[in-house]
Amino acid sequence: MSINEKIVADFVRNKIEFVTTVPCKQLAGVIEEIGRSDAIYHIPSNKEDEGMGLCAGSYMGGKRSAIIMQNTAIGVTINTLVTLIQYYNIPLPMLISYRGEIGELIACQVEMAVHTKALLAQMNIPTYHFHEQSDVNELDGILKFSFMAKKPVAILTDASFWQGA
Repeated sequence: MSINEKIVADFVRNKIEFVTTVPCKQLAGVIEEIGRSDAIYHIPSNKEDEGMGLCAGSYMGGKRSAIIMQNTAIGVTINTLVTLIQYYNIPLPMLISYRGEIGELIACQVEMAVHTKALLAQMNIPTYHFHEQSDVNELDGILKFSFMAKKPVAILTDASFWQGA
């Protein structure tokens, strides 16, 4: 089973029925796999904060949701994370490509990588960093935690995690 298939299988196992995504080259494989799933309703978003609003609405309508996005948009999602997701105790798994680390080919991605973990820590969002493909084996437990605790969680996936995916 590929890591893309494992991620989707863990989403389905944890009864995630709605996923919104924002395009990213590193996440393309998992986004395609989400689109092939009959168990998950997929709606692409224009922006990450818009996607979080869709996830909140889905949750309030009785459906578990998740967002797939880049870390470069963490800055624009702070208000939505704090005043909507955290305030209303909405569990929100965020599968995030961690752009801007070693191996990054696009210089402008680096600046947000410098701030990503500090911003998530400042908001008290549990954060997990997947470096190796075997780290995907932790996803099921992280998803269970998010829904049990009714909290957002950030799963950062760097370029080494996606190599060969």
